[in-house]
Amino acid sequence: MIDEMNENENLDRPTAKDAKVDRRPWSLFIKLFICATASFTLLGGSLGSPLQRQFERNLDDDLSSFIGTATPTAQQPQAAQTPARDADKVNRPTSDPYTGSLSIFEDEKREEKLQINRVMDILRIKEGSQVADIGAGSGWFTVRAARRVGDKGAVYAVEINEDYLKHIAERAAKEQLANIRTIHGKEDDPLLPKASVDAILILKTYHEIAEPIRLMRALRRALRSGALVGIIDRNGKGDDHGLDDRKVIAEAERAGFTLLEQHDFVKPDGMDYFLVFRARD
Repeated sequence: MIDEMNENENLDRPTAKDAKVDRRPWSLFIKLFICATASFTLLGGSLGSPLQRQFERNLDDDLSSFIGTATPTAQQPQAAQTPARDADKVNRPTSDPYTGSLSIFEDEKREEKLQINRVMDILRIKEGSQVADIGAGSGWFTVRAARRVGDKGAVYAVEINEDYLKHIAERAAKEQLANIRTIHGKEDDPLLPKASVDAILILKTYHEIAEPIRLMRALRRALRSGALVGIIDRNGKGDDHGLDDRKVIAEAERAGFTLLEQHDFVKPDGMDYFLVFRARD
């Protein structure tokens, strides 16, 4: 072992012979350049003459080309790429987010049509649960979930429309529901706290989400163990305030979810559906 170490040290240490000879290609070329210039002058080329300057320009070009091929160049930083974002894109139309009057969400028969208490049962929303309402709108579902979870629970009302969030905050204060939290989310991220919720409902909003894959992946980070995600929507083409349920299922699976249950009891008109997912391990 000691002999091997000594042998390696000797191989790494330059010898006197090695120190005298510089075999690097660019060093050799420079030496040739100096010799050629001196020879040219001795043979009659006056310094500063047109012929001398042309000779030097040609030699400089050759030198630059030679060094460029003999010496590795530092790689220039490339423009930032976003392959992950491109891979998350969906090739389908989406509906423009609703920005009209919130009164349309407050139909007296809406609770009966959507059977919202049954929906909350399936999502296992109970006293003490932490719930997120994605695309909360007027807060119609938010306040109903808040009453069910009680003071020990909380409901996050997530919206990209700040005016709607102000409306929900005022409504929560008026109805004395201190367990409601409003969040100004993004199109691709609801900005929910990590591991914060037991259940999420996306009610008649999925068809408006511009980047559903990225948003669903962000939702995964917010889920507690065993949490469920419910999506209620209507069948459509994407830009008609509806989306085919098969596309929703496929996109959720791309984002890392598994379909657990599929129901059609909400608004029994043959158009609405209720999908229940959980995150894959």
